[in-house]
Amino acid sequence: MELHLLQTQFILPILLVYFSISISSSTSDVNSTIARPNCMNHCGDIKIPFPFGTTPDCSFNKAFLVNCTDEFNPPKVFLRRSNVEIVNISLDGQLWILNYIAKACYVQTQNGIRIRNSKPHMQLSRPLTVSNTANKFTVIGCDTNATVYGYRLNQKEYRTGCNSWCKSEDDLEDGEGSCSGLGCCQIPIPKEVSTVDVTLRIRHRQNSTNVRDFNNCSYAFLVEEGAFPFSSGTLSSLRNVTKLPVVVDWSIGNGTCEEAQKNKSSYACKSKKSTCEKHDNGYGYRCSCQDGYQGNPYIIEGCQDINECENPSLNNCEEGRCVNTEESFKCVCPKGYNGDGKKDGRGCIRGQSLVLKLVAGIAIGVSALLLAACWLYLELNRRKLIGMKQKFFLQNGGLLLQEQLTRKEKSPDMAKIFSSSELKKATNDFHDCRIIGQGGFGTVYKGFLSDNRIVAIKKSKEVDPNQVEQFINEVIVLSQINHKNVVKLLGCCLETQVPLLVYEFIENGTLYEHINDKTKASALSWDNRLRIATEAAGVLAYLHSAASPPIIHRDVKSANILLDSSYTAKVSDFGASRLVPLDQTQLSTMVQGTFGYLVLQPTFLSSQIQ
Repeated sequence: MELHLLQTQFILPILLVYFSISISSSTSDVNSTIARPNCMNHCGDIKIPFPFGTTPDCSFNKAFLVNCTDEFNPPKVFLRRSNVEIVNISLDGQLWILNYIAKACYVQTQNGIRIRNSKPHMQLSRPLTVSNTANKFTVIGCDTNATVYGYRLNQKEYRTGCNSWCKSEDDLEDGEGSCSGLGCCQIPIPKEVSTVDVTLRIRHRQNSTNVRDFNNCSYAFLVEEGAFPFSSGTLSSLRNVTKLPVVVDWSIGNGTCEEAQKNKSSYACKSKKSTCEKHDNGYGYRCSCQDGYQGNPYIIEGCQDINECENPSLNNCEEGRCVNTEESFKCVCPKGYNGDGKKDGRGCIRGQSLVLKLVAGIAIGVSALLLAACWLYLELNRRKLIGMKQKFFLQNGGLLLQEQLTRKEKSPDMAKIFSSSELKKATNDFHDCRIIGQGGFGTVYKGFLSDNRIVAIKKSKEVDPNQVEQFINEVIVLSQINHKNVVKLLGCCLETQVPLLVYEFIENGTLYEHINDKTKASALSWDNRLRIATEAAGVLAYLHSAASPPIIHRDVKSANILLDSSYTAKVSDFGASRLVPLDQTQLSTMVQGTFGYLVLQPTFLSSQIQ
């Protein structure tokens, strides 16, 4: 009865794991050769793929020799010159063996209770190492301490272990289904392990009768992770178990892929569709088939194309729509259907009728015509705009200004010809929020040039076409005036119907505002007032006498004197005064000055008319 319980509760799940491994392995080897010609490829139910073999001619070298013995039914496979049984060999660089477990049991003797121990030993030779990722060192029991130790490659020693504790069977409830330290503990092992020894020790106490009733033996073993499902019944079900599965890694040779590929004769990856991979748990390398291929990469033509169409789990095509291709597959739709043929895609949809195709074609044609018409309309407007800019440029004396500028010696003070697009961008398309002055002669905008300069841009309402030549001459003369007390004319734009004048921006307003505004007037000291008057008089004297040709302002007043942030006087509104509305030409002969970005005062207009 106890043996039956053992088989149903513990051995059966392990066997199911083996069967699943075997099935998975066999699935990957369908329609491919796993062994060399005329060599044994099976021993009982166990496949023996090359580089492993039962004879020297059938194996890669003697390190891959295995023994197949028919003393058992079915026959069993063992590692060369050992009693270590192999239960599965994978071309992914792993094989499964059965390894003895360590036991420590309470035994009744004539001298009382004694503890009987078994200490298994496992030794692997190259190219085999214990897998550090697929195995766990496991300890089962109460008041139990176990140590696993031995040697790694290059004879480096290792030692590790864990403790398992429980006082009664009730303590195992918290650890049901896991190894948390209550009745069971698990730890990983280091890399590159070649020998395994286990010592098991029970802390015997006089009052341990309670524990012996449900935990007469303690166990320690190396086992494949996931192959050992711990539960409270495990303490008794392990009593007659002697071996458990362990995963062992294997590799080819001692060098790297790069080193091995230098010698084609000894290089193990023989299939054209194979690749070389680094071995992470010891020396050497492994071979594998490229994506889209399966089989044995260690044999010529061993990697064969996977027919994904034969296995529904390997393709996502609708039924009957899969076509196998080299390294992959494709989904197709039958004649009269459209789509990608995929279950998780658009699938296959019946094609549209001739009427629908005609309607779709007409719709596409009409759309194309509309797009072409829109493009043509925009292109014509663009060309028209360019033509208008050229027309205004010529009309406003652009050629004359260019000719004058080329005659002059180039200097930073020379007037610049701005493009309309540049000033449009600087004023945000002449937005109302940029207006800083407005009057009968036009509007002044605050602008920001691409070189981060802040400017004032005057947009007049009308110009007298008869004064174009004089306007151009005055622009050149005024732009050359480089005096700290004169508002600098930076240039103009002639691509608009009315020329645009660009001045430096003076941020502190007019002297008129600072005198007549009580708040600002109180902040303007008498020293500053005297200095402003002196600066204004000085620059007027310069313009009247030193400038060439002399420039007579004839409209000096506080509204035409600007102040910068340091209250320096900047005289404005002179020189190009003929840019005034046509209906006010009678004033242009009296006021020889440009209005800059100041609005002409009403008081001045009335006094002139009188």
